[in-house]
Amino acid sequence: MNLNMKKIFLTLFIGLVTITLNAKDFKGAEYRTKGAYLYGRFETKMKSPAKEGILASFFTYHEIAGIQDWNEIDIEILGRYKDDVQFNAITPNQINHVRHQFTPFDPSVDYHVYAFEWTPNYIAWFIDGTEVYRQTGEHIATMNKAQKIMMNIWNPAFVNWAGRWNPEILPAFAYYDYVSYYSYAPGTGNYGTNNNFKHEWTDNFDSWDQVRWEKGTHTWSGNNCDFVTNNIVFSDGKMILCLTDAVYLGFQDKKAPFVLWGRMNNFNTVTVKFSEEIDSLTGNTKGNYIIPGATVNEVKFLEDRTTVQLKTSTIDTAIENIVIGARIKDLYGNTMPTKSTPLFEPKSFTYPIKINSGGPSVLGYLAEKEWNETTEYGYEDGASSIFSSTLQINGTEEDVIYQSERHTLASTRVRVPDGVYKVRLMFAENYFTSPTQRIFDVFLEDSLVINNLDIYQTVGKNTALNKEYTIQISDGIIDIHFCAEVDNPILNGLYIEQISTGINEGKVLEKDFQLYQNYPNPFNGTTVIRYYLNGSKELKFQVYNTLGQIVYSENLSSKNTGNNEIVLNTNKLNLSSGVYFYSINGDDQKQIKKLILLK
Repeated sequence: MNLNMKKIFLTLFIGLVTITLNAKDFKGAEYRTKGAYLYGRFETKMKSPAKEGILASFFTYHEIAGIQDWNEIDIEILGRYKDDVQFNAITPNQINHVRHQFTPFDPSVDYHVYAFEWTPNYIAWFIDGTEVYRQTGEHIATMNKAQKIMMNIWNPAFVNWAGRWNPEILPAFAYYDYVSYYSYAPGTGNYGTNNNFKHEWTDNFDSWDQVRWEKGTHTWSGNNCDFVTNNIVFSDGKMILCLTDAVYLGFQDKKAPFVLWGRMNNFNTVTVKFSEEIDSLTGNTKGNYIIPGATVNEVKFLEDRTTVQLKTSTIDTAIENIVIGARIKDLYGNTMPTKSTPLFEPKSFTYPIKINSGGPSVLGYLAEKEWNETTEYGYEDGASSIFSSTLQINGTEEDVIYQSERHTLASTRVRVPDGVYKVRLMFAENYFTSPTQRIFDVFLEDSLVINNLDIYQTVGKNTALNKEYTIQISDGIIDIHFCAEVDNPILNGLYIEQISTGINEGKVLEKDFQLYQNYPNPFNGTTVIRYYLNGSKELKFQVYNTLGQIVYSENLSSKNTGNNEIVLNTNKLNLSSGVYFYSINGDDQKQIKKLILLK
């Protein structure tokens, strides 16, 4: 399968097929400018819905007569992810240039500022004021047609891309605080990169500006909803785009929450996922959860407000277990009726865990599998390619593993007990015949462990390339995230060894440092941040806000090898409530984690 075919299908994006309204069961929304803009900086502050199968966006688009004139620049936030924003530049003939951008935050939890700069020489994307990705290839010159500014919410028909659609999760809402446009004015601007952009207008969405904006009333093949005007609502200084059924349109919720699934993480911890955000009072009440044969001792309300973790007495895995929820309310006052949900039980791995990322079970490797709440491992997004069984792979005796690949993937995840693991990422370039055709980054947990990997440049074609890292897991999941620099990240195989079980922060890790989650979190006033140093290095600890502004910095070069800690007193820093990020930075490594200050 051609590497771009899958993405071409995904971008049947705007109005290719206009049909009669009310023909589809679900209703979405699109807000678009009447005028079009050539170059500039385009910026919004938004919060997306945390629901699988749904997409919220901010983008520009050139209305065309045929795909030969296609120009589109996207920021797309898919509700299936808690750590990902997708960028894309779509050039004539629907050629895609996609990047899944890892984010150290959940885009559905709070508002963040997303922007992109479009110039004759580059397109760059920004999150909270910081540039996170830039494209400068030959395709930029073809992005030369005026485009309208657009936002929409819809449910794609492409399960591999957007995740599984469940109509019972409706309604869903995407919130937009403002949109700003800055013209491209090199030499005369005062904003953006090199002050090359000039502010032209900002809409704070107090009401519908009918001079500047229009409401979409169309759909297309691949979109499972119609756009209707009633699903664009202005309230409390926000524009709210709504995805609903055909009856209850607009910004209202008449449905009670329900449990989407429950999963045992071990013998005394259960994760419960709800269909929507629930209120903290009823969601945090132990008596609202029953697991027959076990006692619920503690409820931990997670940041996304749709998930809770229950700490229980030992659960008998010899029987089929259920969780019963009752009296739990959503944010709109709807109360969940008493209902039981089966609990998925964890399955034990035999170590080492070996996964054939692009192919079937072979040589003791597990077959590739899609990630969901029922699986112990799996990929998200992408497509598989299997090359000839006669293809010889240099540098390995396991040719068959490197003869298949998962490409254009966003992430791979594996459920494991908390502890220390050695992770081997297995790569081979079997498609491209020259360097610079495939370049990508890899995040392991919250750390950028591979930057600008060009497999062909590193080892050539049809040659095994392995990268090994030792990591510590404290949330029960190994998370591996792939971010394209130049198209199509791949993974051929995955090999995981268990070094130790439990949290052993004295373990020497094979990296310059290891940053741990602060405790407590959320916190008020003081929190402790622990970290491990592996030798004397030029390292810096920093705390910064969601705009990328540094609010605290400390040099770690004089600290002792081994375990260390920082007691962070936010009262002395005069910080307000909100989300902050902290990091340790080295020459070629950076680890980032999030903390939440509540006052």
